[in-house]
Amino acid sequence: VNVELEIVVERPGLYEVTQQVSEIVSGSGVDEGLATIFIRHTSASLIIQENADPSVLEDLQAWMDRSVPQDAQLYAHRAEGPDDMPAHIRAAITTSSVTIPVMNGRMALGTWQGIFLWEHRNGPKQRHIIVSVH
Repeated sequence: VNVELEIVVERPGLYEVTQQVSEIVSGSGVDEGLATIFIRHTSASLIIQENADPSVLEDLQAWMDRSVPQDAQLYAHRAEGPDDMPAHIRAAITTSSVTIPVMNGRMALGTWQGIFLWEHRNGPKQRHIIVSVH
């Protein structure tokens, strides 16, 4: 089963997609297997992270902002705006896919784990995620 999700984001940050992915997995008919979630972009990423305390997400974003600043003077690639090259670097040091075991028709996530789209560019964007369950 392969399903494409379209997620609209407003600004840089972490957007939880666990519920949307969970619905696809539970509706797939796969009882035991794997769910692979893949983002079709080079300036956004996917991570599994704590979904109980919002300050974790705030701290992650603050760390990323300090580690990979949006300063156009630092980068040769500037044709698509001052946020583009930093977004590529941020995506490169995170990941474009996550794989989660499926057990009893559900994702085997830990109690505090959630799946997040991490947007690295400024402004509204439409992002496409493929969920593959086998």
